[in-house]
Amino acid sequence: MRSVSKFFSVLAASCFLFLLGFAWRDLQSLNPPSTASLKRLIGVKDASSTKIPDTKLYQLTYNRIVNDYYRKVDEENLKYVSLEGLTRSLGDPHTAFLMPRFAEAFELETKGNFVGVGARLSPDPLGARVANVFDGSPAQRAGVQMNDVITGVDGKTVSGKEVEDIVKLIRGDEGTVVKLTILREKLAKPLVLAIRRARITTPTVEAKLLPGTKIGYMMITNFAEPTIDQFDKALDQFEKSKINGLIIDLRGNPGGLLQSAKDTLSRFLDNKVIVTMRERDGIVEKVRTDAGLARMIDYPIAILINEDSASASEIFAGVMQDYKVAKLVGEHSYGKASVQKPVNFIDKSMLKITIARYYLPRGTDISRRVDEDGVYISGGLQPDYPVELDLDKIKSFGDIKTDNQLQKAVEVIKNSQYH
Repeated sequence: MRSVSKFFSVLAASCFLFLLGFAWRDLQSLNPPSTASLKRLIGVKDASSTKIPDTKLYQLTYNRIVNDYYRKVDEENLKYVSLEGLTRSLGDPHTAFLMPRFAEAFELETKGNFVGVGARLSPDPLGARVANVFDGSPAQRAGVQMNDVITGVDGKTVSGKEVEDIVKLIRGDEGTVVKLTILREKLAKPLVLAIRRARITTPTVEAKLLPGTKIGYMMITNFAEPTIDQFDKALDQFEKSKINGLIIDLRGNPGGLLQSAKDTLSRFLDNKVIVTMRERDGIVEKVRTDAGLARMIDYPIAILINEDSASASEIFAGVMQDYKVAKLVGEHSYGKASVQKPVNFIDKSMLKITIARYYLPRGTDISRRVDEDGVYISGGLQPDYPVELDLDKIKSFGDIKTDNQLQKAVEVIKNSQYH
């Protein structure tokens, strides 16, 4: 036994000297062995050589938080917020993950069709303020007015709730009744109005003749599915009135559907390229207006824009400018030169992902550029007639008496009538 023990002792010492010999040789040549080499020699695995698949790493981290975090977490919220972080990491403000309630709001905005009472709401500390009441809507028939504050729905307070949550309570099945508790200025007691829900088509086009003129004024709030029908009806009415000029107001229009912008442009341009889209791997696609739908327009057109005019509204205005169909009045537009594709998931969430950059007919890149603080440097459409909005005087867009940008557009139209 002693001889066996001695044998193993000698063997171990020999191995050590063997390894030391290599190390000593490397040191003598000023070429010390690497850490990885030593680890391999003594049988230690290099952790950096082990790669965990990305999806596996996400699952491991998610499970660890759910199971080990010191307090219980909302698993659904954890999942959605992590996916929001995934899209934010791209540094592209237009690629976004939308959890179900925001995805639903986005779908309704683009489709422009829902069951409700027909009012646009904005946040208020007491609930939700009525920003606009749609013409002919159940809300209008029931007596709801602009600036009313909704504090209760079906007898339950909504104070402190998000507007999206209040809207969900107000919407419901067609033909059912919802009771709104309303605060109105100059009324001592709250009103309770019973309103029967109906199918609503969101108005995206508001049109009128400017007082004392034959100039048509049309505001497009966004480019949605119903926009083209409303646009056509407004043009029909203007043509009956024999207008001699048209002003299209796109201020504050965040965009919407490319198809909707294409449809409206087809009323002015016959089979013309409106955008060139450059996709991944160099793929190029050109989008053209439809053939045979252009109207006979024999009057000048001015388009109002500002920094809140973006996406589809920039395409509409930029194309009209490039083909010299209209003059732009106001301030530079936002500068969103990308196209997004919505991807719907089974849980009703959505991924809005940028799939291409687009360029206007003249090849112009209108991409927004900002400094490190996010302050605008350049980009967007530049107006033919720059006019800064007089915030001290204006009451609302479209008010000919106080809207100085609209006043300039009228001047442009009147001067163009004699050329």
